[in-house]
Amino acid sequence: MIKHFISLPFLAGIAGAINLQIASNGGNASSPLMYGLMFEDINHSGDGGIYAELINNRAFQGNREYPSTLEPWVPVGNAILTLQNTSIPLSSALPTSVNVAPKPHSNTAKIGLLNPGWWGIDIKPQKYTGSFWTLCSFQGTFTVKLQSNLTDEVFASLDIPSLCQHNKWVEHTFELIPHVAAPNSNNTFVIEFDSSSGSVNFNLISLFPPTYNNRPNGNRPDLMEALKSLNPSYYRIPGGNNIEGDIFHYPWRWNETIGPLTQRPGRPGTWGYTNTDGLGLVEYLNWCTDLDVEPVLAVWSGMYLGNDVGHILTAEALAPWVDDTLNELEFILGPVSTPYGSLRASLGYPEPWPLKYLEIGNEDNLYTNGSSTYAAYRFSMFYDAISAAYPDLKIISSTGDYTAVGGSGSTATLTDYHVYSRPDTLVSMFNHFDHASREYKSLIGEYAIVQGNVEGPPQGVDWDLPKFDYPIWIGAVSEAIWSIGAERNSDAVVGMSYAPGFQNLNSYSWSPDLISFTADVSQTVLSTSWHVISLLSNNRYTSTVPVTSDSPIGPAYWVAGTSGNGKYTFKTAIYNSTSPLPFNITFEGVEKGTPGLLTVLSAPGGLSANVLEENGAPANVVTKNEINLVAGSGGLFEFKLNNWEVAVLTT
Repeated sequence: MIKHFISLPFLAGIAGAINLQIASNGGNASSPLMYGLMFEDINHSGDGGIYAELINNRAFQGNREYPSTLEPWVPVGNAILTLQNTSIPLSSALPTSVNVAPKPHSNTAKIGLLNPGWWGIDIKPQKYTGSFWTLCSFQGTFTVKLQSNLTDEVFASLDIPSLCQHNKWVEHTFELIPHVAAPNSNNTFVIEFDSSSGSVNFNLISLFPPTYNNRPNGNRPDLMEALKSLNPSYYRIPGGNNIEGDIFHYPWRWNETIGPLTQRPGRPGTWGYTNTDGLGLVEYLNWCTDLDVEPVLAVWSGMYLGNDVGHILTAEALAPWVDDTLNELEFILGPVSTPYGSLRASLGYPEPWPLKYLEIGNEDNLYTNGSSTYAAYRFSMFYDAISAAYPDLKIISSTGDYTAVGGSGSTATLTDYHVYSRPDTLVSMFNHFDHASREYKSLIGEYAIVQGNVEGPPQGVDWDLPKFDYPIWIGAVSEAIWSIGAERNSDAVVGMSYAPGFQNLNSYSWSPDLISFTADVSQTVLSTSWHVISLLSNNRYTSTVPVTSDSPIGPAYWVAGTSGNGKYTFKTAIYNSTSPLPFNITFEGVEKGTPGLLTVLSAPGGLSANVLEENGAPANVVTKNEINLVAGSGGLFEFKLNNWEVAVLTT
């Protein structure tokens, strides 16, 4: 914790200014705060989101919660589409396929099926890689096309000779390169064939645009770039509620998300739709590799999402899940001489992935008996087994407090603290971690402003009322203050991540979110909160340093740090100031004439937000000003900030 002292007399500067003297050492000895990412497969964040697959319902996956469906596939050319479980399935994981047959007495030469993608398909003059599996005896030619859903204009078309074999599923692969860009994303993918040859069964129909780092089965480049620009340190995978399963009891099973796509059955997610699990454990870990971040792996701890009867497993029922977690860890970390290390190598990854952090469960303080069973046996069952097998893993409890902890010193557990709040309330929590545990440290795994202020003292969220559609600027400023409070206490807080990360504007269950998008890559909206995180995260330092002040904290909130060699970073945010605030700042050892860069974020009014406007263009209300400063006499930097501004000064 950085203490604020009453200062000695300052050099002359701006009259009535906030006078700060910043020392060169004596701050927190721990590592600087990590700004991270948190994935939650909500709002079609994975399928139809960052996972680049363009075909919606590509394999007709179903379960008892969400049975297999033909939606959104539609027939082409008087075809009849029928879901079938054939006597010869594509695989035990994908038993259901679509049969495409001509209507009786139809004279249509071509029949087929059409997919509109995830609320559209963005078409550019670039290579699209696709495949589909067939069961038939058809010996003609398949035609695949990308075309407009409004005008039927064809942007790319390819004839593919049939490879079909009697009573055998056969894969067909292809590449499509459109000759022009489509004017909008209201486009479709079509497969056609000659109706005179009878019917064809199709399954696992896939189409990918170019992916980030050209990863097979990879991610959307624009959304990955938006994450990369935040300069993150870690990624919490595969999410929070995403691992739990709801009242139908389908938790995330890592071993059903690896290997060929034909072997992934998918499952009902916790947010109202089936997940294909094309985005699986290997893809999550490659995602971390591509962003150069530490994976924070979450494992299910025996509590389903909801408060139904049987939503928490007994110790006896939980024991196999502990063993399964050890198998997952062996898959990630084990040498190729082990069974699961060998399995990893067989998938093309002989070298283990780096893994330092593992979280047991998600929000296990919720629901009847959540905290009590977690503290009584669920946490310890996992902790004891994992720490015995992997003593170097940093283990995180999920209750946000210290009721379930283990180890000491370098092996002491962390706890995952979540907060969804209102701006005034979050600002009032600026000092929340000033007296927190320094042994059992915290990870702020989820935070966000979700509702506006109300009259009276700071209040919590009313979950019966609507939430913001997008992050608003006053919320982003309060989140900056929360972040600054965490940075001041980086010996107690190891990192923090905004949540949720993604929002498909065509279908979402939760708002606000960090990044919003549609199928059209030009419509990606980087929220006001994204801009604040980008500024703070891209201005790191190696240690905090003491700040001596003649002014109390508020309406200006600050933290300072150094990276050595006279390099300083000062961060501040202004909240509810009635007038511009002048600053006089001196850094120990900085001489007259030293250059500094002041970067200021501002927006017009506290309720303004970055949104997707009616014309389809993303708005950006956030202004970023970079101001070159030069230290005056005694190394003094002088500047003014207005209400609801977030700023960073670097020397």
